[in-house]
Parts: sequence; C-alpha cells; structure tokens
Amino acid sequence: MSRRRRPAGRGRDDADAPFLGVELAPARAIVPGHTNLDMDRSLTRNFCIIAHVDHGKTTLSDRLLERTGTIQKRDMQDQLLDSMSLERERGITIKAHPVTMNYRGKDGRDYLLNLIDTPGHVDFSYEVSRSLAACEGALLIIDAAQGVEAQTVANVHLAMQGKLTIIPVINKIDLPAADVPSVIHQIEDILQIPGEEAILASAKNGIGIDEILEAIVSRLPAPVAPASTSLQALVYDSVYDAYRGVVTYVRIYAGELRPGSQIQMMHSRTKYEVKEVGIFTPKPRKQGRLLEGDVGYVIANIKTTAEVKVGDTITDAQRPAESPLPGFKELHPMVFSGIYPVDTSDFEHLKAAMAKLQLNDSAFVYTPETSAALGFGFRCGFLGLLHMEIVQERLRREYDMDIIATYPSVVYQVAKSDGEVIEISNPAELPNPSHIEEIREPTVKAFLMLPNDNMGDILQLIMDRRGVVHTTESLDTRRVMLTCELPLNEILVDFNDRIKSLTRGYGSMDYEPGPYRANDMVKMDILVNGEPIDAFSSIVHRDKAEGRGRQLALKLKEIIPPQLFSVPVQAAIGGKIIARETIRAVGKDVTAKCYGGDITRKRKLWEKQKEGKKRMKMIGKVNIPQEAFIKVLKAD
Repeated sequence: MSRRRRPAGRGRDDADAPFLGVELAPARAIVPGHTNLDMDRSLTRNFCIIAHVDHGKTTLSDRLLERTGTIQKRDMQDQLLDSMSLERERGITIKAHPVTMNYRGKDGRDYLLNLIDTPGHVDFSYEVSRSLAACEGALLIIDAAQGVEAQTVANVHLAMQGKLTIIPVINKIDLPAADVPSVIHQIEDILQIPGEEAILASAKNGIGIDEILEAIVSRLPAPVAPASTSLQALVYDSVYDAYRGVVTYVRIYAGELRPGSQIQMMHSRTKYEVKEVGIFTPKPRKQGRLLEGDVGYVIANIKTTAEVKVGDTITDAQRPAESPLPGFKELHPMVFSGIYPVDTSDFEHLKAAMAKLQLNDSAFVYTPETSAALGFGFRCGFLGLLHMEIVQERLRREYDMDIIATYPSVVYQVAKSDGEVIEISNPAELPNPSHIEEIREPTVKAFLMLPNDNMGDILQLIMDRRGVVHTTESLDTRRVMLTCELPLNEILVDFNDRIKSLTRGYGSMDYEPGPYRANDMVKMDILVNGEPIDAFSSIVHRDKAEGRGRQLALKLKEIIPPQLFSVPVQAAIGGKIIARETIRAVGKDVTAKCYGGDITRKRKLWEKQKEGKKRMKMIGKVNIPQEAFIKVLKAD
C-alpha cells in the first residue's frame, strides 16, 4: 500500500488527521460491484447515530467498525472517529465523521453501510440537521441508567422532521444502575416510539451489535430513485487539508460525480473542476466515481471552507439541476466575544492562528478591533458557548497563544426612532439613547429535564434569569421536563453549570433558537476616575444593571493598586451613576519630621498635601495594569 508522507519537520493540525494516510491503492475491494454501472442501489443503507452527550454514540461506532471488519484489530483504538485531541479529552464529537462499511447480512447479500457520526451538542444543531438530511435512518442511543434526556428529545424531533426511520437502541444494559423497563416506558411515552422496537445493547462489551446491524439492513429503507437525472449532491460538512485544499463531504442524491467533471455550487454559483472523489473506510479511499445513494468526499480546486456552505447543493456546471435540495440556510453567529493577546506583540501570531482555524471552521468569524485598555485584538463570532470554548481552547493548545477574552455578548436588534432596525454585537456600536425606539434581545426555547425534588430550585433559577415556564410534563415518578423561554444572554455564562449543581448532576438542558423580544435593555459603562473603560462595557437588563455594576466595581477596587490620590470606580447608565467604590489613596505622613510645637504647623502641611492631591486628581491618569483586566474578565 503506497501512502503519501508528510515532509519531515512539519507540524500538523489535529483537523488534518483524517487525511494523513490517504489510501491510494485499496488493500481489499469495497463491496463487489460498487464501481459497476449496474450497482444495486437497494443494497445501500445511509444512517447516522444520534444521542444525548455521553450515551455511548462514539463507542457504538467503534464496535460497528470492528464487527464489519472495516478496521483491523491491530489498528483499533477507542473513539476512533474522534480525531481531535479535544474530542477525545472531553468525550464529545465536534466534527461529523463519515465511514463506509461492508456487511454480509443473514440473507447472504453484501450491503454497503454509510455511517455519519454526527456532533451531539446544541451549538452544532445545524450540522446535525444537514447530516440527518444525508441519511434515510438513524440509530437512537439511550443510556439504560439515565434514560431519555433533553438532547435525546431534541434530536428525535430533528430526525422526525427529516422523516427518518428511527431504530431505538438501549445502551449500557450491563451497568448496575440500568433500568430497562423504565427506559422502554419513557421511549413510548415521551418519544412516541413503540417499545418493542428497542434493541438492548452494551457497546462497551459488544452485546447486541449483530442485532443492530441486522436491524439496519432490514428496517432502514434504501435510497429512493432520483426524480432528476442531473447531478444533485448535498454538502453536509467540509474540512481543510493543508496539501489538497478543501475536502467536501457529500451525499449524492441524483446523477454521478467523477474526476475531471465541472461542478457548480448552487448557492454561490461558483464553478470548480473535480480532482478526486472517494469514500471513507474510515481513511479516505479513492474511487472512480460516486453514484446516487453514495456518501463520500469530493476534492476540487477549492481554497477555503468559506467557499463551501454546509447545506448547499453541488450540481453539474453544464447540465445544472432545476432546483437545489431543500433545507439550506446561512449560518449566523449567536455569541460574540473580544479575543486579545495578553502580550500585545503576539497580535500577528494570533491573526495567523485565527486564519488557520477559520480554514476548518467556516462558522467562526472574526474582525479586527482595538481597545484603549487591551490594545489590538479581534471581535469574534461563535455559534454558541461550547463553540466559543473550543475555539479559545484550540488557540491556547494548538497555537500556543496566551489570550484574554472579554465578556460574551449576543446580537441585539435595535429599532431606531426613524424606523431603521440595526443589529449590534458590541456595546460600543449602540446608538445614542435618544435615537432608540426599543432594543430586542434574542431568546431560546429551552427543554430542562430534572428530578422532581429539585423543581423549586430550578424554577427559582429560571425566574432569576428572567425566564418563563410554558409547560411542565412528568416523565416518570422521579423526573419532570420543563419547557421554558429564556433570554439568550442570561444563559451565556453559567446557567448549565448551575443546573448541574442544583440537581447534583442529574439535570440536563437543550435549547433551540427562539424569537427576538423587546425588553428594557441598557448600556452599562464602567468609569475609572471618570474615564469609561470600553473592555467592561456591556448591554444588560435595567433590573440587573445595579447588581452587575456593584459586582464589577468591587472587583476592580480589589485589583487596581492604590494611586497617589483616591480613585472612584463607578458603574453608570448614561449620566446616572448606579454603583460606586473608591480606591484609597496611598498615605504619606508629611508631619513625620514635626516634633512638638504648635499644631497649626502640622495643619498647614496637611492642607498643602490635600491641595496637591486635589490638583493631581484633576490631571492624573490611572494606569490599570493588564493583570487587572485578565483577573476581572477571567473571574466573569
């Protein structure tokens, strides 16, 4: 087997990992007839695995690869499809990983199984929906001990909207705390899926794997015959390879893709020439062409993932399809934060690191900005909080950057008095209050699952975060599900942690974007010696402004070192001061040399000192050390 080798001395990004060992000469044939013109489409099954975080989705993928002989025993490792070190460490899937497997069914026929291992976190729900669109069926994994969770419900709704055939799998039946009858009851009551369809399994110990494979070939439908003869291929993901450009993951719905053909993206109208097509086993393997029903990859002369939109349709440039595949939408960032280098001389290094990250993650956006306090940096947009954490962690780990991030904010809609509606993500962009008619904030529809005992604490938490509970459903004798609406900026920082803390780890949350709601939002500035500090400005609800202002002022009082004069630290809304702390002046005993004598002599010196401090306060500047910003922002 010949392999492409990376030149010695070159580093590699984790995201490049799947493409390091491209198999140029197949070690063994793929399903007989796969490259044949007359391939039987009825022997192909396209499916994905959906589950709540940590219910065993990636472990089950490992067992399926092992059982079908796709991976040899000597090459097997845990979390095989999770190539990033972050994915392995956190036990989550960040990028979708496709793989093609061969399976000989009990009927003696050879099947081609295309598995797409999807991300499970809410931040990547659009990628999940596009991955689901590339399939005809889904394995729904439910933990036998934990039962149906918030994300399970959300993923099932997505799968049902996509009209997928669902096979429920109750995993981890070997655990001492497993309660299979209760889980079957939840599947019937909450998900409306017949309990007798559930397969009992333990991915860790290999129990029930044969039954799952038989269910895939017997219960899931084959790809339907295309209505069009023109090429229609759904883009459900893309990654950047340092040597070959963008590798686009596709599902072919109609027509065929082969090297040398001219293709066109239906959204951007850009045209490219196909250099290579292939499938994943799980390493990329070249094929002569991809036919309808196939899941694989396309390499064309595409330079950045920004040119490839997830959900777009690829068609033939000479004979384009009449209409694109449904479901495409532009991805817009939901959460914004400023990212600055701790050492200002690292700005160019940070800029290069972000450009490399964006090659692999088109949902991540950034624009340069400057701050009087923090210097040069970037305003960055993310899909959600986990996405933000991952980007920041990758900057620190893969690019060795020491960064500081400002308080996260969301995108607000501002209706001006002249009728214009603008979107702002930075408090500095807020127009003059006299020109503002109303400010609308984004909301989310949240599903919370929790034990009955913690109901009171969680309802109090929702009220504190300005949320409204719409419905309450009892799942069983122990748990309840709340459906509520919450402002997005209220759940940004520690909401999920508070739920886990209050429910001792038994609570779970999932959410989906909701509408914008008009509310009494104001811009709060932090003034140090009368000067506004832009790094601490934020848009908050009027009722919450005073509490947050006091908290920040107190924190700054503790961190900013004493000056030669007393320094006021204030929180202000417009011209109104809502909170104040004072940093004391450094004391100097000017009467130390006065031994005895008239008291008026001492008073003269004290008055002189007082006048000097007054003059200094008028012209003095307070230098806030960089460490102060780091401590305050990291504390937030």
